[in-house]
Amino acid sequence: MSIHGDTPSQESTGHSRRGFLRNAALAGAGAATVGTGASVLGGTPAFAADAAKSGKTGTWRPDPTALQFTLAVMPDTQFLYWGSQDSVNRTPQEESFRYIIDNSGKPDNNIVFMAHLGDMTQDADPLSFKQVDKAFALLDAHGAAYSVLAGNHDVSGDDSRGDTPYLQTMGPQRFKRSKTFAGSDPTGYNTAHIFQAAGHSWLVLAMDWRTTDQGFAWANDVIKAHPKMPVILTTHDLVYSNYDDNVFPYESGDPENNAVLSGYGETVWDKLINDNDQIFLTLNGHYWPPARTTKKNAAGNDVHMHITNYQNRYFGGGGMIRLYHFDLTRNTIDVETINPWILAQDPESRTELAAEHARITGPVDNFSMPIDFEKRFSSFIPVPVRPARPAARELVKGTMAYWRFDGQGAPGTALTAGQTIHDLSGKGNDLTVVTLPGTAADALTWSADHHPDQPAHASLKFVGGRNPLHGTYLTTGAKAPLNAETFKSGYTIETFVMMPLDWDAGNNGWAAILSRRGSAGDAGKHGKNTDPNEPLVQFAISNNGREPQFNHYPLNDTSPTTNWGHGLVELKWWHLAVVNDGRYTKLYVEGAPVVDNPNRESIGLTSLGLPWLVGGHESAGAVDIVFHGNVGDIRIVNRALSTKEFLTHR
Repeated sequence: MSIHGDTPSQESTGHSRRGFLRNAALAGAGAATVGTGASVLGGTPAFAADAAKSGKTGTWRPDPTALQFTLAVMPDTQFLYWGSQDSVNRTPQEESFRYIIDNSGKPDNNIVFMAHLGDMTQDADPLSFKQVDKAFALLDAHGAAYSVLAGNHDVSGDDSRGDTPYLQTMGPQRFKRSKTFAGSDPTGYNTAHIFQAAGHSWLVLAMDWRTTDQGFAWANDVIKAHPKMPVILTTHDLVYSNYDDNVFPYESGDPENNAVLSGYGETVWDKLINDNDQIFLTLNGHYWPPARTTKKNAAGNDVHMHITNYQNRYFGGGGMIRLYHFDLTRNTIDVETINPWILAQDPESRTELAAEHARITGPVDNFSMPIDFEKRFSSFIPVPVRPARPAARELVKGTMAYWRFDGQGAPGTALTAGQTIHDLSGKGNDLTVVTLPGTAADALTWSADHHPDQPAHASLKFVGGRNPLHGTYLTTGAKAPLNAETFKSGYTIETFVMMPLDWDAGNNGWAAILSRRGSAGDAGKHGKNTDPNEPLVQFAISNNGREPQFNHYPLNDTSPTTNWGHGLVELKWWHLAVVNDGRYTKLYVEGAPVVDNPNRESIGLTSLGLPWLVGGHESAGAVDIVFHGNVGDIRIVNRALSTKEFLTHR
């Protein structure tokens, strides 16, 4: 296996080609900046650069509050800038810069920052950097946010090297008008940048290709000075790919784990990454082909480590960029690799090589990373816990029953047959515990688990099912007012539910969270989709992927109306609500209407004056299955509530 890295042009130290929330108040403050020398370089030779693309460049306008945003990453562009060989072409990089500017603020991209990964030039020549300066002037002119760092083709030695053409051109003085620049170390080779996205502040560290102890000390101090910011570490050399590039498409091995720390990368890990839990993503160039791996830091959390580099591809990569699309709603980072310079060309005029490189779609170039941002950042951005709310706050006008399960028993202790849970609405619809014969004593227990937006921080844990029939459920009394209620003017039924990992379709499917006793046949119901043995109302979880279903027999029809939701994953709390406005019934999951809400008039709920069951379901008048999972607050209201009036309201 070969390690493919760029060949140093000046390196004299023996290094050869083998060689990355919610409600957080995040402050942005920077370390002290250090000025460097002027960026006046030598004269310009005859370059072979194409003219920059004509046409108007858009406006830099990222949305700092949208929960979707994009970090653009540009690796080694060295072959575009070889001034000592009279070979410079700014056009590809400038086209990428235009793309970045034009796609800031767009909902499908919302590019908020661009990070360059070093090796800006091939030869570190002042003439090359003069052209780099002109290209980056496009970003500066539009106020775009970006960071840069030095690679081994830009400098020699470590960050104590002193003045260089790189520092004169791309040093801290370049960022004096930048709103995202947060400072540099005394050498000017290590810089910090803070951008705003998803309502948070994010810290980017752009570290020299070879950092000394003072540089690492500075970086550690910057992180400590910004203790609530997620950190993205960028550097030139950190991990390399442990598979080869002898064939194309590349045989990438395991695309989820085909990178390892380089020798210098081990140093960066030990001196900076491992003990700083805020660093969740690292990005480097230098080596090829692209690869990634995930390592556990000292806190036991994931650090995603990526190497991206296309200098060995057509046109030296042609200013190719990798787009990291952060989606804090989906808890995912979607990664794609594109070449704006080629995409801007007329497709019919592209060469075969250009067409092949317009988008790079292999598993190491185009992929998704699931990441629970709240959980990952919880050690330094504590997830705010919504406090429990008193029952009186939830007794909205028309509340007919409100059952909750807090303050009545220690978590893990069992409820016993005959025990009472009071109806907090004051209407007298109390629940009584019923245990089926042969059921274990702990089949119904108090639990502290709850939906994050649930008023009560508690639930009931049901361990029920069939094969054989077992479990403990609850029932209203024979004279409870709720039993006779028909809700002619409308209703809202809400609850919270979670299924455990051992939920089984055969043993637990079709168990009801809430049901009304009395069979459809006894109520004279008949016709299409009617099951004469089923209860008149059932709010259940189906056996087909745990889909919530509200099946009910209205007053105006002999046939049932059925509302279906999508499959609910296990170990996740779900808020379910059924709303009837006096004519139509809608099922909501987490405040969103489901697809199968029939456009059929269904007025009220048929009643035979029999009790309601919580966790129980009957067939032909007898309980045939008990729920398996947790059930939180249940509220029944005699009118249609808006989503803003749900128990999850803020």
